[in-house]
Amino acid sequence: MNDDDPFLSEEEQALHARLKDLQQEHADLDASIEALTHMPVPDQLMIARLKRKKLTLRDEIVKIEAIILPDIIA
Repeated sequence: MNDDDPFLSEEEQALHARLKDLQQEHADLDASIEALTHMPVPDQLMIARLKRKKLTLRDEIVKIEAIILPDIIA
């Protein structure tokens, strides 16, 4: 184990892993949306659904980031 890394509990490790998965899924959706918009006849309904899912993922990412790095009023 690297001495520079702070000790993370199993719950924190799970949160970091979940965050990484969500960020990857968010990036994949972004790529899918981009590809769909470049089609000769883009499927606007599918694009709208993917964008909605992407926003939902972003909300979940923000929640997890808030748990990992809570605001500290100094």
